[in-house]
Amino acid sequence: MMTLKVNGRDHQVDAEADTPLLYVLRNDLALNAAKFGCGLGQCGSCTVIVDGKAVLSCVTPLVLVEGKPVTTLEGLGTVATPAPIQRAFMEEQAAQCGYCIAGMMMRAQALLMRNPKPSDAQIRAELEPNLCRCGTHMRILRAVHRAARLMDTADAASDRSIR
Repeated sequence: MMTLKVNGRDHQVDAEADTPLLYVLRNDLALNAAKFGCGLGQCGSCTVIVDGKAVLSCVTPLVLVEGKPVTTLEGLGTVATPAPIQRAFMEEQAAQCGYCIAGMMMRAQALLMRNPKPSDAQIRAELEPNLCRCGTHMRILRAVHRAARLMDTADAASDRSIR
């Protein structure tokens, strides 16, 4: 039995230590935003955030995430109150088939957490491991910039309310 902290909640999981995180997220916790694409860590559709870093959950064994905070797309926001990254991807209509988008959003979120104003080159470099066959790359780039602005606006509003 292992304890995983996913989206701010502790979950008791009965799985082997070498079980891929993706399998537990989807099969045991019913968190289905992260997708099974290649199963080899080559497409990025399974990307989640572990301890502030984007990781490929299909090749990450549970033993490596035990005791570390795991965030999935479901942990960022809700339908009623989407997180800035989710809102930006919707507003820019960055999804076409939608299969890669959760992974793209999670990788972009990890980038924005450590660099709130990334350049185009930084965004491209960060998102490079994630594949999108539909060709919405320019919309995805715009969505990441929009999310950065939305996060900056939210931070500024929060700062004003504290004073």
